[in-house]
Amino acid sequence: MTMKILLATCLLAAGLSGCKLVKTTDGNADGAASDPIAELVETTFDAKLVPALNARAVDLATLRDTIRGGLDKAGESHGVRVGGAGGGWNFPVKGTATVIEENRASKAGVAEIDLDGDGRGDATLQFGPVVKGTALRDTTDLYDFSTFRDQIEYAKLGRALNDKAMSRLPAETIGLKGKRITFVGATVIRSSGEKPLVTPVSIEVSP
Repeated sequence: MTMKILLATCLLAAGLSGCKLVKTTDGNADGAASDPIAELVETTFDAKLVPALNARAVDLATLRDTIRGGLDKAGESHGVRVGGAGGGWNFPVKGTATVIEENRASKAGVAEIDLDGDGRGDATLQFGPVVKGTALRDTTDLYDFSTFRDQIEYAKLGRALNDKAMSRLPAETIGLKGKRITFVGATVIRSSGEKPLVTPVSIEVSP
C-alpha cells in the first residue's frame, strides 16, 4: 500500500498537548495523498480548539481594563506570547456586545462592536473571507511549530484555521447591525492602546 502523509493523532492522553503530523499507510482507494493540514484542522477544530478557547476565554471588556494596568501583566495572566519579548500577546476572549457597524462587502469583512453601551466601537470582529493574523493558531498550545515541516506549513495551518472559523459564522444575509451578539474567539494585542481585532470561532445572535 502506498505510503502517504496523513494527520497523525493529537496526543489525547496529554489533554491540550501538541499535535503531530506523521506518516501512515492508511490510504484512499485512489492512492491520492491527503492534505495533512486540512485533516489536522478537521480533527482538532471542534474537538480541541473550540473547547480550549471556551474554557480559557476572558471577558473582552474585563481584558481591556486589565490591559490598561499593563499589557505584559495582562498577558502573563491570560495570554500566550509568540515570538519572544517583541511578539504580541494572544488572548482567548469572549463577550456580549452590540454590533454598531457591519461591512461584509469587503473581502476582509468586519463588524464594529460596542462592549460597554456607549455607542462607540470597542473592538472589531473579523468575518473574512480574508482574515488578518494567526491568533487562532497561536492562542493555545495545540499547534507546536516544531512538529511542522517548515514555516510555510505552519502559515498554511493558520490560514486553514481562519477559514474554518469563518465558515461557522452567521451568513451575510442575516444582517447583524443593531443586534446583540455573544462571541468567543481570539485576538493578538501588541500595545495597550490597540483596538482588539478578534477572530471569532462562534457568534450567537440574541433573539
